[in-house]
Amino acid sequence: MTILNRLLGAVKYIVKKADMVLLGLCLVCTAFGVVLIASATGYLGLAEQVKRVLIQSAGAVMGVAAYFIFSNVDMEHFAEKWWLFLIFDIGFIALLRTPLGREAYGNRSWIYVGLPMMIQPAEIVRLTFTVLLARQIAWFRDNRRMRGFGSLFWPAAHALFMFVWIFLLSRDAGSGMMYPIIYMGMALAAGLAWYWFALAIGSLGVGIGLLAVFEKLPKYWMDRFHVILDHSYSPGGVGYQQSRGLLALGSGGLFGQGLFQGIQTQGGEGSLPARQTDFIFCVCGEELGMVGCMVVIVLEFLVVYRCFQTARVAKSSMDALICVGFGTMLIFQTVENIGMCLFVMPVIGLTLPFFSYGGSSILSLFAAMGIVSGVRSRTLPDWLRMT
Repeated sequence: MTILNRLLGAVKYIVKKADMVLLGLCLVCTAFGVVLIASATGYLGLAEQVKRVLIQSAGAVMGVAAYFIFSNVDMEHFAEKWWLFLIFDIGFIALLRTPLGREAYGNRSWIYVGLPMMIQPAEIVRLTFTVLLARQIAWFRDNRRMRGFGSLFWPAAHALFMFVWIFLLSRDAGSGMMYPIIYMGMALAAGLAWYWFALAIGSLGVGIGLLAVFEKLPKYWMDRFHVILDHSYSPGGVGYQQSRGLLALGSGGLFGQGLFQGIQTQGGEGSLPARQTDFIFCVCGEELGMVGCMVVIVLEFLVVYRCFQTARVAKSSMDALICVGFGTMLIFQTVENIGMCLFVMPVIGLTLPFFSYGGSSILSLFAAMGIVSGVRSRTLPDWLRMT
């Protein structure tokens, strides 16, 4: 009985420390997503539909466990061993080029570990990268006030290295792109001067423009941007996914055609490609209409808002930057995915956080939010905060 009481006491302590508001928002998003996934996979048959729902649900259950675990972990303490984080980041991505690596959707982005769901290393590494980058930027902020070239160069070089490393090993530019984006959000929050960003973005734009003029960019990259500027370009090829997605999204009207009743969603294989992953927002738009889409957007906004709200009360620069990094990740991923469905952003393989199908994705998202929850559990008392 004493052992049971101690166990119950430990569980209560863990739950008490966690941010239950954030967890509740994540669970609502996930539950909504599971319903959409069930609808989106109905055309595959009952057995496959149940399998996808169970995998997503299992990922969510493991994610909740990870959420509580990370809510009780002080990342500042672990980040002192920063070289271990860096070795893990590089080594885990390198597994893509071992026999464990698997190719899907044209990219070698997955590793198989004998589980029903494969793991995407870039999503897992994003967690440790964000913590490590937050420590790096926080050091510059606290010691050099983000002044000087080093404050820009070293963290930016870290993010760009990870992008290049992921792209070279997997050819997945979309997943790799998240790393520089997370850096930009953190650097802005840390107070890096705007002119550095203007210079960097301007230089990047000029560089990409020159590569395009001299036809040095991969053709499929050029095609994905071309189709955004001209929707009539290759409607049966590179523009097919987004054309069908926009058709589904626009046909839902205000209240949609009804759950499990969307024409495109319930159609055959070629009706709406990647409907349970990249184009889950189109499923929502077709079957639940604009109202359903607005609910999705509001839920995503509330999760992001909770991350930034936690950043404001964090006890250290590093903790605050961790929250900003994960909030930036969610913003970019949400905007890119919805923009892709609206045919105003290129398809780069980024899913809608918490809603799209993917066991490792949902697990890593809950773990990230658990880290944010841990930051909130260690905030300073009101009388010590600067106003």
